[in-house]
This record gives sequence, C-alpha cells and structure tokens, in this order.
Amino acid sequence: MSRGVSAGSGLDSMLEVLSNTYRRRVLVALLEHNPQEDDDPQVPDEVTLENEDLERLMIQMRHSHLPKLEESGFIEWDREGNTIRKGPQFEEIRPLLELIADHADELPNGWP
Repeated sequence: MSRGVSAGSGLDSMLEVLSNTYRRRVLVALLEHNPQEDDDPQVPDEVTLENEDLERLMIQMRHSHLPKLEESGFIEWDREGNTIRKGPQFEEIRPLLELIADHADELPNGWP
C-alpha cells in the first residue's frame, strides 16, 4: 500500500483527514510543536475535549485518528515512545492548516 496523498485525490484526501475535529487539532498543533511529547501525546495541549471522556477519546485516537493520520503520511507516530511528529507528507497539508490557524476566530465553533 502506498503512503501519502496521491495527486488525483490529494485535496479530497486532505479534506477527509481534516473532517474530524481531533485530527485537525493534532495537525494544527504540529504547526508550532514538533514532536508532540507528553504523558499522553495523542492529545496535544492545544486539543480540548468537547463532551467526551478522556478514556474514550484516547481509544479513538489510538485506533482510528492517529492511524489515519499516519497512513496519510501527515504524521509519524512512535507507538513505543508515545510521540507524534510531522510526517513526510505534512508540507502538502501545511497551507490548509495555516489557513485554518490564521482564521480560527472567523471559523464556526469546533474549528480547528
């Protein structure tokens, strides 16, 4: 299986990745902080919880969100070291992330 975003579906793939609040927030957090290292790096400090308990979110991050981000090539995830960092395809999504970050006050609730 090839990793990263293909040219034909690049924008669609990026928008699908960005369609989830927690994936968006992880990627936006990586704009400023690389790598993310903490007791629970799957949820960077900038990622706030919204009506979800932490245990449920951590399960979703470990089994859904982080694997999806890693498969896309936007992050590298060291499961043993509990770290995430910018992946080889991060620069492809950077312009969209910067747009989101630069206009966060103009976007609807839940963004980034």
